[in-house]
Order: sequence, then structure tokens, then C-alpha cells
Amino acid sequence: MLNGLIVFVALTSVLLAAFSGQMQALTDSILTSARGAVDLAIGLVGVMALFLGLFKVAEDAGLLRHLARLVGPVLHRLFPSVPVGSPAMSAIILNISSNMLGLGNAATPFGIKAMEELDKLNSKPGTATNAMVMFLAINTSALAILPSGVVGMRASLGSQDAMGIFIPTWFASGCATVVAVTAAVLLSRFWIYRSTEPTALTAAQTGDMAVVDEGSLAFDAPEALAPKPVRRWLGRLFCLVLAGLLARFVWDSRTESTADIITDVTSAWMLPTLVAMLILYGWVRGVRVYDSLVEGAKQGFQVAIRIIPYLVAILVVVGMFRASGGIDLIVVVISPFTAIIGLPAEALPMALLRPLTGAGAYGVMTETMQVYGADSLIGYMVSTFQGSTETTFYTLAVYYGAVGIRETRHTVPACLLADTAGILGAVFIVNLMFG
Repeated sequence: MLNGLIVFVALTSVLLAAFSGQMQALTDSILTSARGAVDLAIGLVGVMALFLGLFKVAEDAGLLRHLARLVGPVLHRLFPSVPVGSPAMSAIILNISSNMLGLGNAATPFGIKAMEELDKLNSKPGTATNAMVMFLAINTSALAILPSGVVGMRASLGSQDAMGIFIPTWFASGCATVVAVTAAVLLSRFWIYRSTEPTALTAAQTGDMAVVDEGSLAFDAPEALAPKPVRRWLGRLFCLVLAGLLARFVWDSRTESTADIITDVTSAWMLPTLVAMLILYGWVRGVRVYDSLVEGAKQGFQVAIRIIPYLVAILVVVGMFRASGGIDLIVVVISPFTAIIGLPAEALPMALLRPLTGAGAYGVMTETMQVYGADSLIGYMVSTFQGSTETTFYTLAVYYGAVGIRETRHTVPACLLADTAGILGAVFIVNLMFG
């Protein structure tokens, strides 16, 4: 389906640009998007290296197996073909947790690691498994608890209710997640997708014997990596000091609004704290942290290079569609119908752009709130769109590109259904609360 969609959008964009006299803009967009895709991939190298290194530290310390034992049985209902003790399950947990907390920089490397581990269970390389489709659909739904970036932007634009999008975001992203899971399950049962489903490999077939016995010590760190008493106490002391410093920061910020304090804590404190906790856990367990960081980081550059062709293909086609006026044409055609359900024409470009381009949608959101006000109905709506949905085609290009998936099966329809549910959920709740 993705192949046909790419061809259709590319050819349609050329015809639209020729008809509207936008061929020069189309030409500029093709070149700019191609350069931007490479810049984006290179920009991911450092982030990938850091977090894959941290993932290796957590793996060597036994943290991932503990996570899998705690949460794996729950996620196993969503990913029945993935053994509970598989490293894929731990990576999925870290990815979903990072997304929920708004840690986009951490979520992507964990997501790519999860996809690599899922691919090890794939009997047909290059074809997406049901577990991969489910994982992409959940990522697209972008279940969010702390949309800190959007709250910060609303506050900077003078919003008196910057945190007002919390409940709408929870509701809209919750709707998207429910639809994502349901669509991934139901679509996988259609004969056209069921006939192309790869057979899941067992742990014995993959050579990963650590996941065969879910009740064994395979979940735990080796005896040599048992917590060291002195280091354990020093680790606890570090946590107490850090908690005290956080409390002092909150106290010193008491004159600021609650929204500003939450934004500062989530945007400035959460990511460094995650890095510190992973390193601390490894150190307490006796892991040679530096060696593990370097070993894991080696994969970062290789992964970033692998995803460049996929990013170029997706981002160039998306850029062509925008430059040709395709988005504007769709707005003109469907705005009379969307107005009936409470989606104003002024917010429609944001709804259409969000699955296509993260930077473009963010810019449209900012511009819309500047024009209409962050606390207007339109301002609430576009910021809820941003906080409760994901850039579907970018995510698809990065995650599938990392493992060379070309046959995406029912990924695109499942993800687009989740996007649609998120947008409709946002429209409903924003109109209910602020209309």
C-alpha cells in the first residue's frame, strides 16, 4: 500500500503544481526536502549513539529483564508472538514510557532498538510482522501524559491556561490508542494481510535462549552483577540529594505559574534524570559503564545511515505535496464538511499536516495560535492536535527503515485510522470543554 501511495502522491503533486503554476516551488521543495532528510538522519547520530549506549548499560545490568518480567505479561496480550523475556519487550516498554512522558529524543532510539529485536523474530525479512504493525500503530497514537513541549509553547504565547490541553490531550490520544490497537488486530485478520503474515520465529530458532524459560534466572542480572552494598547506599544517597535539589528548584519557582513549573520540570529535568538513573543502575550493579556505553553507541551511526534512503523517499514526497498546493486544495474541498462536526477551516491545515510533517505542523500550530490566540477555540484545538497525534510517515520511515521493511502490510491504514481517531477525539473534547 505504501508503494502505491507514494507513486500516487508524487504524480498528483506534479500535476497540481503544473496546473497552479507552482513548478518552481515544487523544484525547490524536492531539493530542500532531500537535503533536509539527510540532515535529519545525521542529526540523529548523536542521540542514537547516546541512548543505544544507555540501552546497553541497562541490558548488561539486568534492568531490561526486570522490566520485561514486571510489564511483559501485560504487553504480551498486545504482542502474543513476542516472548515475554525478549529484549524487544523491554525496548517497547522504554519506548512507550518515553513517548508518554514527552521524551521524544529518548523514545526514537528505544523504538528503533525494539524494531531491531522484533525483526530477529521475523521469518520473512523485509515484511512487517503483526507485532511490528501493532508497535507502529501504538507509536502513531502517541499516548501522552505530559505534552510539555506544547504547554511550553502555549505559555510563551501568553496563554492564561497553558495546561488546559492536558485533559483534551489525554482524551484524544486515548481515543487514538484504542483505535490503533483495534485496527491493528482487526486488519491483521483480513485475508489479504493474513496471507502475507510472516511466521514468528521461536526463541530457539533465533538463538536467544535467554527467553525460553520465563521463570528462570534469565530475567536477573548474573551473580557477578548483584548490587554492591557500598554502591547501593551511594546510589540511594544520590537519589535523595537529587530529589532534594528538585524540591529546592520547585520551591524557588513558587512565584511562577503551575504550568511554567511543570513545563520546566518535564523539559529540563526529566531527560537528565533518565540518563542519570540508567547510568547509576548500571554502576550499582557493577557494570563497566563506559565500555557498555561505547559498545552500544557503535550502532548509532550505522542505524542513522541505514534510514537515510527511507527518510529521503518519504520526506521528498511529503514536501512535493505541500509545495504543489495539495494541502490547500484538500482544505477547500472538505472544510464545508468538517465545519459540520466542529472542526474549523482555520484548524484543518494542522490536522492534515500532523501525520505528514512534524516541523511543518509545529510551525502551523504556532502561527495559528499567534493569529487567533492560544486560548481561543482554534488555539486549544491545534495545540491538542499537536500533543495527541504523531508524525506517522516520519515514524514509519525511521522505524521500518532501520530494519529494511519494504512490505508494510496493514501498517498505513492502521496508523491513519489512529490519526483520524485522535483528530476527531480532539475536535469533540475541545468543543465540549471550550466551545
